[in-house]
Amino acid sequence: MTATTTTEHKADRLPLAGLLALAMTGFICIMTETLPAGLLPQISSGLNVSASLAGQLVTAYAVGSLTTAIPLTIVTRGWRRCTFLLLTIIGFLVFNSVTAFSANYWLTLGARFFACVAAGLAWSLLAGYARRMVALHQQGRAMAIAMVGTPIALSLGVPLGTWLGTVIGWRTAFGIMSLLTVVLIFWVLAKVPDFPGQSRAERMPLLRVFMTPGVRPVLCVVVNWMLAHNILYTYVGPFVAPAGLEGQVGFILLIFGITALVGIWITGLLVEQFLRATVLASLRGFALTSLAFGFGATTPAVIYAGVAIWGLSFGGAATLLQTALADTAGGGADVALSLNVVFWNSAIAGGGLLGGLLLDTVGVRSFPTVLAALLAVGLLIMWSARSHGFSAGHRLSK
Repeated sequence: MTATTTTEHKADRLPLAGLLALAMTGFICIMTETLPAGLLPQISSGLNVSASLAGQLVTAYAVGSLTTAIPLTIVTRGWRRCTFLLLTIIGFLVFNSVTAFSANYWLTLGARFFACVAAGLAWSLLAGYARRMVALHQQGRAMAIAMVGTPIALSLGVPLGTWLGTVIGWRTAFGIMSLLTVVLIFWVLAKVPDFPGQSRAERMPLLRVFMTPGVRPVLCVVVNWMLAHNILYTYVGPFVAPAGLEGQVGFILLIFGITALVGIWITGLLVEQFLRATVLASLRGFALTSLAFGFGATTPAVIYAGVAIWGLSFGGAATLLQTALADTAGGGADVALSLNVVFWNSAIAGGGLLGGLLLDTVGVRSFPTVLAALLAVGLLIMWSARSHGFSAGHRLSK
């Protein structure tokens, strides 16, 4: 092997340690967001408040991200990237520690709000950071690795965190989150390279980024896809009950999580050459699964198989959509990804609200039709965005 070949081989190696540090950041984001949902009775008792007030700890987290992700991303575009990343991680350390030790409801509520501010900034930063750590032709695979923390947290971390909180106390569970964050700080310092922020000349105004051809179609697909996903994910318990699987929700979510990890692996293989085709296959797979649920919602085998396909189709969603958005936005990628944070989190909240409304009015039998309709709209938008947003062929050939 010549010296030149050796150099090229090294240049093609993905910086796994650094990318996995970004994945760990995403894992802590998801855990910080979802941990209270499984521990509301204990938190309610510990803070001596009603269950409904304890539930606002989840609401405050969502509000923090929705209201601050865009303006703070714009303000911090000139900051060095590693400094910015470390500040968001330190935010998790501080505010999760406050949650762990606070005996005052309002102080805890404020800590939850600012923890989500940190999360919103992290989500707007992670994808762009992963892209800058590798060569252009590796960006899709790098993002797939950086996003792997999300399905791991949803499938394994959340049930484990809820179990730990039940066994050793919710405050200790948040304390463990803080300890993991300390480890992450040293990990980032050791393995994540630093990059400069954008100069004033490079910064694109928010409206210009939003009006860039292709950005709005990608964001519309985000909303439709994530609305459909979160209706089903939020109310998966009631949805599988008619099949007699109400006691198997944990196992069903484990199936979802494992197949989502497989979906991320497949996405990492396909995202560079076949981004458009992979998005199309994912949306079609979820849509067809929704239709199958409409005919076989009372059959356990259909539920198990459908959940596996749902997880497989969802696993690469963050990588695919953020890659499409960042490629389309070009120099405005950081701002576009902050828009993605807002649209994505709005879809999470909207999925909970719309799913609850459907559940209370017409019942879970309406879910498959609504899911299929939302995904059909997403498919139509995605199909029409052939020139900008979801171009055919290799993502670097545009």
